Amino acid sequence: MSISSIVGAPAPTILLPSDTRAQFPELFTHGGPDVWVYRYTDVSTGWRLSIATCATPQSGKLSLGGFRIVPEERTSSPGFDSDREATGLTIGMDEKVYWSRLMRIGGPLARSDSSRIVGGKCVLHPTEDARVGQPRDKALLDFATACLNDAERRGGFHITTGQDLGHGVMSDGHTASLTYLHERFPGSVVADTSKPTGEGNFFALAGMMRGMDIALDRSTVGLIGCGNIGLHVFGRLREFGANIIAVESNEQRRNFVASLGVQVVAPEKKDEFLREPMDALVLNAAGGSLDAKSIAAVCANGAIRVVCGSENLLMPDETAGSDALRKAKKAYAPTELGGMMGYLTAVEQYLAMAEGVAFDIQALFDAASQLEEPCAQAARHARESDFAMSFADAMRTVCGRRTGP
Repeated sequence: MSISSIVGAPAPTILLPSDTRAQFPELFTHGGPDVWVYRYTDVSTGWRLSIATCATPQSGKLSLGGFRIVPEERTSSPGFDSDREATGLTIGMDEKVYWSRLMRIGGPLARSDSSRIVGGKCVLHPTEDARVGQPRDKALLDFATACLNDAERRGGFHITTGQDLGHGVMSDGHTASLTYLHERFPGSVVADTSKPTGEGNFFALAGMMRGMDIALDRSTVGLIGCGNIGLHVFGRLREFGANIIAVESNEQRRNFVASLGVQVVAPEKKDEFLREPMDALVLNAAGGSLDAKSIAAVCANGAIRVVCGSENLLMPDETAGSDALRKAKKAYAPTELGGMMGYLTAVEQYLAMAEGVAFDIQALFDAASQLEEPCAQAARHARESDFAMSFADAMRTVCGRRTGP
């Protein structure tokens, strides 16, 4: 039986798993979960919202993933397609769910109900006059919330979205875009997921460096991306006395980092940056930081021993890229592992609201600290095998030996 659309939401085009595999075969080269896409297009404006999920229709699953208003640097890239972006990000989100289950990390509510959680992502392609802070931002978000409500009712699953790219203060000068969404769609949560994600980044890095016998206070760490997450990692590294160098695309943030006495360059100088002597590379930019040329540069840099972060869509081919890093004897943590704390923060707040209990963000900071020890053990295990085993496979081995809940 067909379901009529929510008022304000156009009828969607629905891509089944067979469609996403056929249309984006490069995303499924090495397998992957089933992904459905609900695509909504406003014909009068050209706005397009792609809601991707691993939730089987009518399953009642929680579909976890941020609400991304795609920045111009990605929408203007050759071949950009919101369905493809949402599908790729959903596959990555489902991997985050996998790593959190394997490592038994999360807030108390998520850990007690993890079987309901699957990956998902909402990707909104706006016009320039409707981005957050521009004159038509309210109309854009009204379109989006109508579509979110429609997809949830039509698909029979629960969409839970959190902070992602493209959000900020709206054109009225005071309303936060996430707050505006939350007031019209309860599944849009408002917790600042960047801080727990940054903590997860830091503890994964600290553990990996310990496993590689690198002293944090005598190390040099390269950061690609100094947004909310990157700056959190930056602050934690400074606490421990690490030397930092950085790449940042935003001129204002670049100037801020430089004012702190840190060597920072624009992305145009990334090739030179990757030749710098550094012990670790932490990636938190908007996507695509490790293209084939950059992977080759990292592999050729003998000083780099650790590669981690939480950047989405980091490489064009994750399997080939991670294997190249392994052969170069780099401990590479999949960025879905490093980025799990963001989704765990969103789901914890969502479940707290659903159960009528207080949301405790401190529980997520405590959970993030639990990344350090398994990351140290996995890095040590991979190193002792002379990287016959990747860091990811070493993590599977380490977690398989763990006992307890």
